[in-house]
Amino acid sequence: MQINFVSLLCLIAIAGLSPLNAQEISFEEYNPKSTLVVPGKEVKRAKYPFIDIHSHHFRMANQDLGELVKAMDSLNMSVMVNLSGGSGQHLKDIIANVNSNFPNRFIIFANVDFDGVGTEGWAEKAAKQLEEDHKSGARGLKIYKSLGLRYKDKQGKRLVVDDPRLDPIWAKCGELGIPVLIHSADPQSFWDPMDSGNERWLELKTRPRRKRTDTDPAPWEQIINEQHNVFKKHPGTKFINAHMGWFANNLGRLAQLMEEFPNMYVGIGAVIAELGRQPRNARSFFIKYQDRILFGKDAWNPSEFPTYFRVLETADEYFPYYKKYHAFWSMYGLDLPDEVLRKVYYKNALTLLKDADTSLFPEN
Repeated sequence: MQINFVSLLCLIAIAGLSPLNAQEISFEEYNPKSTLVVPGKEVKRAKYPFIDIHSHHFRMANQDLGELVKAMDSLNMSVMVNLSGGSGQHLKDIIANVNSNFPNRFIIFANVDFDGVGTEGWAEKAAKQLEEDHKSGARGLKIYKSLGLRYKDKQGKRLVVDDPRLDPIWAKCGELGIPVLIHSADPQSFWDPMDSGNERWLELKTRPRRKRTDTDPAPWEQIINEQHNVFKKHPGTKFINAHMGWFANNLGRLAQLMEEFPNMYVGIGAVIAELGRQPRNARSFFIKYQDRILFGKDAWNPSEFPTYFRVLETADEYFPYYKKYHAFWSMYGLDLPDEVLRKVYYKNALTLLKDADTSLFPEN
């Protein structure tokens, strides 16, 4: 008996064996494994001891630091900078815990409470509190992206990054000789139309609260320019621009900013995927600005550090990134020279951080 093609498809469908079933997956589920076979291997431990300039541990006041230090040791992390030190008594409690257990392994940054901007004497009180926090042991100031995105002043208006009422804070950091690690805005793609041309579409689809518009709360360019105005207005203060200022995908523009603001350093936290897709261009940038680039990871997840090490240290090709929703592309190594690696891993941070234990690092 002969069975025609249409009849065969019907029989297959009745049996539940439709060849179309294998294609019925969502875009979010599609995550193919590369069949490309190339030399290279995971780098689980950094070539040199390093300082993580960008980490967050909100419960360090009563945290068992022993387990954390073990994880740091496995990565070859000599010093962790906890940017979430808070202020006042909470900061003192964190520093007391650190000093009682591992005094040379952690550096704590303070934070400013922006509630009440616009009330009489707010700026003077905030600057005085920062000075007290510095006396308590804080060695830097961390500014969260909420400044420019969420904070409002006493009148209910958006608190802009370059609000002149905040000038005493930036000036105080310059006076004390402590750096300001500042995060402003988010990737520009969060403001772009959420359509088929947006390479962060999946991130916005799965995390819709990250989507922004020109009125929620302001255009991306405006917020970024506000940050740059602060750098320009306070040349005596050292600023560490978190996430490479969201210009890791446009290193030509970032190079212009590096020239314009000699007091601006950049941290590589959460933008390694941008660097790993342009290895030759990124390598040239790192070599040119080798004295002002700092290692930082941001979210504490030890399993993700090897991707950073591999991008910075090797010449490996086409290896995976750890978050699909961040990047639809694979990574390539920059193969940085050893002296550049040392600067990125620890030397540049040592020039900014007071009281860092230089004996933990070679050639110091």
